[in-house]
Amino acid sequence: MIKTNDRIPAGTLTALGEVGMQQFNPAELFAKGTHVLFAVPGAFTPTCSEKHLPSFVKHANDLRAQGVQTIACVAVNDAFVMKAWGKALNVDDSVMLLADGDASYHQQLGLIKETGSFGGTRAERYAMVITDGVITHLFVEDEKTYGVSSAEHVLEALQG
Repeated sequence: MIKTNDRIPAGTLTALGEVGMQQFNPAELFAKGTHVLFAVPGAFTPTCSEKHLPSFVKHANDLRAQGVQTIACVAVNDAFVMKAWGKALNVDDSVMLLADGDASYHQQLGLIKETGSFGGTRAERYAMVITDGVITHLFVEDEKTYGVSSAEHVLEALQG
């Protein structure tokens, strides 16, 4: 599993933008400056929709005040689902919604869980702070918990 002080690896994440499908390489996207990447097990699921994503939308300005340039949410869903989820929750451009459609990026990170017939391979629930391409903070939730990957906890960590 990836850990603090590791470089964020290269890979491919997608998003459906105004001009169609876009691909992003996390190693390039997060190469300079300070960024937050957080993962949810699935779009439209209760904790992800009611708590996790909304916490980052609510605290986006607070995180930016701490020097965070990009706040990105990723899930093992396709880019169409991620866009629809963002629209359903009225997510503005303060949070990027990225898709890891085949879970390959999360397999590379070692941050996956198997949910069997419920939903197959999913991302673990986590948040990480990346500064100049290096993971400086990594908060991975225990099974079926929510707390350390919240925007509030990330903000506390950044405030020292």
